[in-house]
Amino acid sequence: MSETTEGPTKVTLIPDGPLMVTGEVEICDNDGNVLRTASKISLCRCGHSEIKPYCDGSHKRNNFKS
Repeated sequence: MSETTEGPTKVTLIPDGPLMVTGEVEICDNDGNVLRTASKISLCRCGHSEIKPYCDGSHKRNNFKS
């Protein structure tokens, strides 16, 4: 199920955590196919997530420091 909202897209760096993206967001594959549309999503930036590009909390288990 997809959630969408109108308005600007905002990217927030969570200290020692993921990128929090709010607003109209589409995640696409290399061919441009839309995989997910959402109004809020957390993206991994520690590199340890098992569900990349999404955050799964691995940054906490691996003591990621930004």
